[in-house]
Amino acid sequence: MTTASTRARRALALAAGGSAFALVLAGCAAGGGDVAAGDAIIVGTTDKVTTLDPAGSYDNGSFAVQNQVFPFLMNTPYGSPDVEPDIAASAEFTGPTEYTVTLKEGLTFANGNELTSSDVKFSFDRNIAIADENGPSSLLYNLDSIATPDDLTVVFTLKNPDDQVFPQILSSPAGPIVDEDVFSADAITPDDEIVDGEAFAGQYSIASYDFNNLISYVPFEGYQGLLPAAESPINAKYYADSSNLKLDVQEGNIDVAFRSLSATDVEDLSSNDAVKVWDGPGGEIRYIVFNFDTQPFGATTAEADEAKALAVRQAVADLIDRDEIADQVYKGTYTPLYSFVPAGLTGATEVLKETYGDGAGGPSVEKATERLTAAGITTPLELNLQYSPDHYGPSSGDEYALIKDQLEASGLFTVNLQSTEWVQYAKDRTADVYPSYQLGWFPDYSDADNYLTPFFLTENFLANHYDNPEVNDLILEQASTADPAARQALIEEIQAKVAADLSTVPYLQGAQVAVAGTDVDGVTLDASFKFRYAPLTKG
Repeated sequence: MTTASTRARRALALAAGGSAFALVLAGCAAGGGDVAAGDAIIVGTTDKVTTLDPAGSYDNGSFAVQNQVFPFLMNTPYGSPDVEPDIAASAEFTGPTEYTVTLKEGLTFANGNELTSSDVKFSFDRNIAIADENGPSSLLYNLDSIATPDDLTVVFTLKNPDDQVFPQILSSPAGPIVDEDVFSADAITPDDEIVDGEAFAGQYSIASYDFNNLISYVPFEGYQGLLPAAESPINAKYYADSSNLKLDVQEGNIDVAFRSLSATDVEDLSSNDAVKVWDGPGGEIRYIVFNFDTQPFGATTAEADEAKALAVRQAVADLIDRDEIADQVYKGTYTPLYSFVPAGLTGATEVLKETYGDGAGGPSVEKATERLTAAGITTPLELNLQYSPDHYGPSSGDEYALIKDQLEASGLFTVNLQSTEWVQYAKDRTADVYPSYQLGWFPDYSDADNYLTPFFLTENFLANHYDNPEVNDLILEQASTADPAARQALIEEIQAKVAADLSTVPYLQGAQVAVAGTDVDGVTLDASFKFRYAPLTKG
């Protein structure tokens, strides 16, 4: 809770917050018209924002905005996956279950409010209290309590000792620090209240906001973190169709296109002298999620049968042809993925290659038939499969049409393929609307834990009713195991157990790609897996 003295100091500073908003560009009308010319760098994307409130979103489109405008205690410097203090002056373990952060002095929000330890405690407490189904509160599973001895000191007490990933979590979607005088303590705060309240203290403030149409950013001079912004304002323009995104970047109507151009578009633009294609390491994965309650033979269906439900998931895993999807749909910009932790991270295995299909990475109708027959399932079995046509790029339709063909060509499934726009999709998937459905994952931090904790803890982000206490305990154990070899062994064991349960079926791993005009520099696609506007320069 904010002290009376702190609130008094904040009240005196409120008048300081309006100056940045004089920089709003003339073309940024509320109706969303044309993006203004001038010195602004224009970034185009097809990603969608669900909410600016960090407690209510856990998707790439929302985090892409939050990552620019909210401060973090820890962050990743350019070119490194490792975290360092951001608005913190220092951060360290002061005991096995005690992590102490000291804030830099003189921190403020764009509205002039002081940013103190009280705001930090408020930010994490509200995330846990709200526990929004589409929010990142599951990442805070090991946080027990927070103390604030003074305005600059925050002491996190953890449930389990020697937490190897907690500093990384402070840089994740669970980590943005928000203004307690603007945000609600127990409910998601509407976007317009956040923008009107100028509740920003990251590299940028939002000068104008037209939901999923246009966002205008201006550098925030009060930011004292790792990643100060260049002088240019940024306009983020949102596209419904990637073909228009491609057209605008190749004709110079926008400066940068980041997420999501089709593989065909990227291939075409690679030979265009007017633009430059940038790429970098990618931790993105694609996977199918099964709802353990509503999938065929799921726990709440009329024909509930756990063994049959497992056989259905296993048969799907046997029939997916990853190479065909990667080659035909994505032209090599994605590669086959055979486990839950992507290649390149410590502890990654290829357990799905060995366990399902032909044992060498290819599909097997024979294996799938054997599983369904042994379970007593009559085929073809009807399977409802959902995907989002706008959130994971323009190739999602082709991707899931091909998966439908692969499953139906076996004669074992009849697939009812349906699509829903992302904003509604994000709500429906946690409300048991979809028995099986598409998701992608863009990592919060570059550690194997980030591909295990959000998905497979009992209280997980997927909300798909998966519950394996043994897996839950192993995930908690690996997160607090300091010995690297022992931790790697645990990560490998978790993947083997999850592969036996198959609450998800991963199948692709992708790279990061951006396309920019030749006069644009500073495009940074590194192992942090975050696209930051701050280093962008033009001309």
